[in-house]
Parts: sequence; structure tokens; C-alpha cells
Amino acid sequence: MFTTDRRGALRLAAPLALAGALAGCGAASSTATTADTGSTGTTGTGSTGSTATGDSGGMSGMDMGSTPAATSSAAAASEAAAAGVKPVPTQVLGTADWQGMKITASAMTPVPFLIYNGTTMQEVKPPADVSFHLMVDLNDAQTNVAIPYASVWGTIKAGGKTPFDESLWPMISRYMGPHYGNDVALPGAGSYQLTLLISPPVSARHLEYEDVWLKPHTVNFTFHWQPMS
Repeated sequence: MFTTDRRGALRLAAPLALAGALAGCGAASSTATTADTGSTGTTGTGSTGSTATGDSGGMSGMDMGSTPAATSSAAAASEAAAAGVKPVPTQVLGTADWQGMKITASAMTPVPFLIYNGTTMQEVKPPADVSFHLMVDLNDAQTNVAIPYASVWGTIKAGGKTPFDESLWPMISRYMGPHYGNDVALPGAGSYQLTLLISPPVSARHLEYEDVWLKPHTVNFTFHWQPMS
């Protein structure tokens, strides 16, 4: 489980819960614009299209064998159908850079996943009003290798309301590798503001990461959401 002191120091209160989820449907172009207003690091660079890292059929830095992207999409469609959830075309909500950490937020098909706390396993099914699965990838901007052991808090606002304000689970997937995610329910179509609070990876580090990602960092994205008919 996650706790936060609400002053930006998001941390884990127990050993990381590892959740397995499958990728969403094929990538679709995004109408997102990005602006990085974090308290540390450099200003992020905006992206409005094909920089999604979550539906590539394998994670850079890990040999996933011959698993194609089609396998990921087909598996997600099967899982979604079993859960009674309509597939959601993958949409990149925004990208940013924090001291060489590439941050990518995507909307994907929500599917059931499992939370393992070290002793017990609990299944989490998408709620009836789910809009999409919010997935956040943290990658080394030079090597594209996934960065684990961080923590991510997501907040979505629109029109003075906050339909989502929760932590994201640290997750693992055969098709996407380590990432962070949670299910999101939005009230309808429109423009939304997504804020991600990224807390530093809590782990031993090799020397190349000695002077980066030492304080919590905030990035902000604006995206348009159109529910599937």
C-alpha cells in the first residue's frame, strides 16, 4: 500500500506490491499537450503522438523473445472481453523528461490484475464505470531501460472537480515489463489536466545515477478524452 505526507514525499509503506497486467489495444494518435512544472530537474519536452512505450511487444533492455505487439493486443482484448470491458485504443497522454528519466503517461484497455504482497494474492477487477487504465512508464532516456522502485501519484482534474487522485501500483507485465498503473473513471468527454508526482527510486544505484532523481518531481499534462461509443 501507499502513503503520502501530501507535501510531495510519496513513499511505500510496505514492500512493493507487484501487479501483473496486460497491454491495451493498438496505438492511436494523441491530442495531448505537455508542460513540465516539476520542482526539480529540467523542463520536459512535449509529445503528441507515437512515443508510447507500453505496447511495443517487449520492453527495451529485456529480451522478450519473439512476442509481437499483436500478441499483447490480442491478450488484452481477450482479458477485457472476459471482464466485460470494452477495448480502449492506446492513447499517449503526454511525455516529459526529468534529468534523463523519460516519463510517459498512456491510457490503455483496463484488464484484471493481481496484487501480491509477499504472502497473499488479491485480484482487482476494473470497476463498472472505468474509462481506461492509466499506465506510466519511467525509462532511462538514453537506453530506454525501465526504471523500477520509484512511486507515482496521479491526479486528474477538470472544471474544478477531481475525478481521480490516487497512487499508481508498481506493476510487471510479460509484454510491458515494469511500469506503474491504476484504473481511472472519468465523468465523460472533455479536456483534463493530469498531474504526476514522481518520487525518487528507492534502491541501490550505480554511479551513473548518483546525482539524479533525488527529490520528488511533478509533471503536468493536458489531454482530451473521448469515451468509446
